This record gives sequence, structure tokens and C-alpha cells, in this order.
Amino acid sequence: MHSLVFIKQVPDAAQVRINYETGTLIREGVPSIINPFDAHAIEAAVQLKDKYGGNVSVISMGPPMAKEILKKALAMGADKVFLLSDMVFAGADTLATSYALWAGAKKVAEEVGSIDIYWTGKQAIDGDTAQTGPGIATRFNIPLVTYAVEIKEVDKQNKKIKVSRLIDGGMETVEVPLPCLITTEETINTLRYAPLPYLIKAAKTSVVLLNSGNTEIDAEQCGLKNSPTKVKKAFTPPKREKGEMLEGNDEKTLNALYDKLEPILKQCGKL
Repeated sequence: MHSLVFIKQVPDAAQVRINYETGTLIREGVPSIINPFDAHAIEAAVQLKDKYGGNVSVISMGPPMAKEILKKALAMGADKVFLLSDMVFAGADTLATSYALWAGAKKVAEEVGSIDIYWTGKQAIDGDTAQTGPGIATRFNIPLVTYAVEIKEVDKQNKKIKVSRLIDGGMETVEVPLPCLITTEETINTLRYAPLPYLIKAAKTSVVLLNSGNTEIDAEQCGLKNSPTKVKKAFTPPKREKGEMLEGNDEKTLNALYDKLEPILKQCGKL
């Protein structure tokens, strides 16, 4: 049972600030972390390895400094880690990113063997698009299970997996054939502290570097120039006005409440 987890290095959201003059995020001096949803994807893959055997590989696309989060992935239980890093990837949106990661994943499979389950977090906290995982699944033409909250069962013999996922208004359980791609919610598991053997392994294991030269990546499909998404600016939405509070349970208070609600109810056709 081999898993490949796609992770992203993101700025720590608790320390991100906005330049109100330019409307852009200030990233300088902000520490980087593993995207929280991706961390739970790593944990889910490691738990399956512990239960069913196999290996866990992790890949990230980013600058050389992204090696730090890949070392953390090793400390969480990953067996091998890969960094896809090249200037041709700079400025990529989710379309270009999913292409590069898809091509990188094919190179990983050459190194470690066929992949049974691909994992991503449900979304990245710095973009919140939730598009990269589905984009990778589409390129592989494999089943996609989004917003997973529990891995119910793995049928290794028949190559199937049963997963519970969040949907509007509730939850559903689906069974899909392997290979597949699963995007995870934070509630799928609880992150464990890294045991000493994993920390030692992380210190000794090298990050495998991938780029446009040692993978079958078409540079014409990468980077800013091949990214149709354009971000005009980032801004903080205006604060909502404080709501009016009516206190009391007497007739006067109820009549005042009705007077406030009557125009709204009429507008909605409720009166």
C-alpha cells in the first residue's frame, strides 16, 4: 500500500499581515509551516501504512527552503521526500501547479513504485481555492474523494477503499477503486508527536530534488505565463456593524422586535 502526499509550504496564518497600500500579503519575516490540512493528509497516510504496511512518499513544489517542511514530513513518518523546485514554476496558479505536481508524481512513481493513494489537504490556507488536488486527480483520470473525515476500510485484495466525507447538510460514505486521490479535513485524525526514531530518520534522510531537467515536465505549461488566474489585490473585508440588542421578555420588547422584523419579513414574502 503506497501513498504519495502532496504538501505545500505556507506562511503561518497567525503572523501574516497585509500591506494596506498595495493590498498584498506581507510575507517577509513570517515563518513557514506545513499547510495544516496537508499535515493531516500525511498523518492519514502514515496511519494506513501502520495498519496495512507499505510506504509513504511526500512531494512539495516550492523554493529550496521548502526542504524544511519535507524534513518535518519525515519526522511525521514519511519514508521518502521529494522537492520539485525550479524557476520555471515561479508564479504558478492552481492549474500550472497541478500540472507540475502531476508530472513530478510520475517521476516519484518511477523511483518508488506504483502509487495506490494520492493525498492532499482539502485546501491551502494561503489560497483557499481547493483546486490543486482535484486538478491532479483529473490529470491522472482517477477517482477523487474530497473532504474526507474517516477512512473506513481498505480492501487490498480487490483494490478498493471506503471513505466517509463531508457533504452539504451531512456526511456520506463512498467506496472507490484504487488508485484514487483523497483530500482531507482536519477532523480526519489527531496529529501525533514525532517519536525519536522518526526524528533520527528525518535528520539522516536526504530530500530528493526534482526539476524541469530530470522530469518529463513541459516548461511551456508551467509558471506565471501559463497561469490564467490573476490576483488583482488582497484586502481585509470591512468589519460588520455591531448588531442591536433587545433585552427583556415583556410585551413591549416583543412589539419592538416585531417592528424591527416586519419590513424584512414583508420583503421576503413571509408576511
